[in-house]
Amino acid sequence: METIKNNLEKINEKIKKAALKVNRNPEDIKLVAVTKTATIEQIKEAISAGVKIIGENKVQEAKEKYQVLSADIADIGWHLVGHLQTNKVKYAIEIFDLIHSVDSIKLAEEIDKRSLQFGMVTNILVEVNVSGEETKYGIKPEEVEPFLKEISEFSRIKVRGLMTIAPIAEDKEEVRPYFRKLRELSEKIENKNIKNVKMDYLSMGMTEDFEVAVEEGANMVRIGRGIFGFH
Repeated sequence: METIKNNLEKINEKIKKAALKVNRNPEDIKLVAVTKTATIEQIKEAISAGVKIIGENKVQEAKEKYQVLSADIADIGWHLVGHLQTNKVKYAIEIFDLIHSVDSIKLAEEIDKRSLQFGMVTNILVEVNVSGEETKYGIKPEEVEPFLKEISEFSRIKVRGLMTIAPIAEDKEEVRPYFRKLRELSEKIENKNIKNVKMDYLSMGMTEDFEVAVEEGANMVRIGRGIFGFH
């Protein structure tokens, strides 16, 4: 049976290979281990095998794991990779170092308001629906720039980059254009020098397609099944 440690070694090797293929430094790519149905024991195993960032889909589940794990494991980053409802913001900003899924002014306003209450600044990524699929969250690529200009006025939010979820495809090459489009959008925004907006992170690529994402410029990949083996 494959262990979490073995799975991580394989994934890190694939990240390295994909990065070197396009002359990138593998060290620049952050692995977010998505732990949505993983047990506390499995997460501890992943951490002892080198995982530095935990990604959770739901605030409530993260809250329970955070209370247990943060007590005896320090220096671990917590990222929210799933959709965030405005009524969960107050809990989310206490737990997460980075929220990957901001996709509305209403949500950004709530994060800004709650961050002010807590006397903190919250790092976020803007979720972009590059594929245009109805079932996906995220804002349209053409709306990203005006959206960023509007939320750049919020003093308690720091935009650190963009995130997308590619369509599911049999052939990994089919998703390449979506990743490329997000990278090009990120570069375009970087050149605009919008205040309070940085394009430090390009969060794209999951278990099925992270190698293509890395080749297209991802420096943050979100992998759950490939590490923990769940469906």
